[in-house]
Amino acid sequence: MTDRVMVFAPAPILTVTIEQQAEPELHVHPGGQGVWQARMITALGVPATLCVALGGEVGTLLESLLGAEEFEVRAVPQRSATGWYVHDRRDGERASVAEHPGEPLKRHDLDELHNIALTEGLRSRVALLSGPHAPSVVDASLYRRLAADLTANGVRVVADLSGDYLSAVLDGGVSFVKVSHEELIDDGLADDDSVESLLAAGRKLRDGGVDGVLISRAGDPALALFDDNACEVHPPPLTVNEHRGAGDSMTAGVASVLARGGPMEEALRTGSAAGALNVTRHGLGTGRGEAVRELMSRVRIEAL
Repeated sequence: MTDRVMVFAPAPILTVTIEQQAEPELHVHPGGQGVWQARMITALGVPATLCVALGGEVGTLLESLLGAEEFEVRAVPQRSATGWYVHDRRDGERASVAEHPGEPLKRHDLDELHNIALTEGLRSRVALLSGPHAPSVVDASLYRRLAADLTANGVRVVADLSGDYLSAVLDGGVSFVKVSHEELIDDGLADDDSVESLLAAGRKLRDGGVDGVLISRAGDPALALFDDNACEVHPPPLTVNEHRGAGDSMTAGVASVLARGGPMEEALRTGSAAGALNVTRHGLGTGRGEAVRELMSRVRIEAL
């Protein structure tokens, strides 16, 4: 086991975006929560291995694009097709032109992906379980058994999940959970978006065996619960260029510190700084590690 992170991303997607500068521009990238998280973890100087399943023509292209990233990739050739989307941002707003979530993974592909993720997870101090782009692609039971197997073998499991996937890893075993306030409300874990209600939901998660909980709240300070502490995490004020991806970068920042055996307060500061930096850029999961480290001292943590 080494100071690295295994990022479980069973169903990444191909993202195609049309931008408008002086002339129209076409941007083609690998995407999905796990891809963006692995990118930020690597930017923070921690080795990451992304475990994915790829299939079809889109999967072949995506595998080539992932090969240009700075993190390692373990890919399972799947029988079903990988998902994709085409977005048009030429007028400054994001409009969907066409998209496909991908086809559900078959049983043999799920088993192979579990084995590869388990192998790489056992080689890592932290395993970060991220969600698929669409819930129809991967059955939640895969997350339950992977979380259980990793936890039982001493790997610290970090989850950035909601719905059935969050329930699955809570059953299997998870050390740290990052979740948004909207997801807590949608899942029926919180009655409303008040601090009291969200903290109560976080305490329920901790009562279920979770060591630490981080609740993102869009433009409001995040809430964190760990040990005997409940606190607000105030990010440094930065101008928003693209709000998408901030939560993924936040989780990646936390995972990068936990993988080095760092304390929870440092993990929260790093996560908050990484999330804040991400909104200044169009690229999701991007940002310079030196900028994140500089911003950390400007993160304010206040006890509740």
